[in-house]
Amino acid sequence: MADDNRDRPLIAEGPAVILVEPQLGENIGMVARAMANFGLAELRLVNPRDGWPSDKARAAASRADHVIERTTVHATTEDAIADLGFVYATTARARDGFKPVRAPVEAARFLRTRFRAGQRTGILFGREKFGLSNEEVSLADEIVTFPVNPAFSSLNIAQAVLLMSYEWMKSGLASEAQTAFSGPQMEPAQKRTLHSFLDHLEEALAARGYFRPAEKRPKMVSNLRSVLTRPAFTDAEIKLLRGVISSLERYSPTEPRGGGAPARRTRGAKSEGEDG
Repeated sequence: MADDNRDRPLIAEGPAVILVEPQLGENIGMVARAMANFGLAELRLVNPRDGWPSDKARAAASRADHVIERTTVHATTEDAIADLGFVYATTARARDGFKPVRAPVEAARFLRTRFRAGQRTGILFGREKFGLSNEEVSLADEIVTFPVNPAFSSLNIAQAVLLMSYEWMKSGLASEAQTAFSGPQMEPAQKRTLHSFLDHLEEALAARGYFRPAEKRPKMVSNLRSVLTRPAFTDAEIKLLRGVISSLERYSPTEPRGGGAPARRTRGAKSEGEDG
């Protein structure tokens, strides 16, 4: 039977995500899910506390099985990054040393540049409780830190991975404002269509005594037109609004739509039994 790849997730290469001594399988699974959301697929674990593989991780990954299945386990951080040419260490606090410190958006752009040049890269993430040690940070080339609230700077490991994964995907877009889908392309209605609608509205309001006192009608009409010409309505929107006005003209609370034609619509029709 032919292998059907239609339902398989797209695996895009990029920086390896290295979790140093992660504790909970659930957190590892949520990391895998975050990676899959933004096109990363290479997950490396350094001495996971509860061992590997993990049923809890797979359950929390929410079908990011392609990440879980490729995950590798390493005894030390040195071993986990041995084949990489450039590594970032993530941290939420200042460190002693001489390493450059980057914001996530800048770090992702640097990673993208190195990736396009064919260099293998990675991002180190620390333990849930206290992050990376100074010795582990020293193994990296540069530091990346997140602009968080200084009074509450602790990030869940999956949140940290999500932020970096998002910046990684964004760095590869033609425009940082690009989205996965867009709304319909709608051209503004022609002015004649808009003005016809406004005339219809004015007539309907006048028939119901809206313009009071009469001498203020020109100003009220001007204000009304100023408000309703601002949004640049489309043809479809004007058609909808005219339908609303037509419904208000033809129906009322005492003669609602669905209750038969209102009496005023049948005005002039002959009563049953009336002579011709």
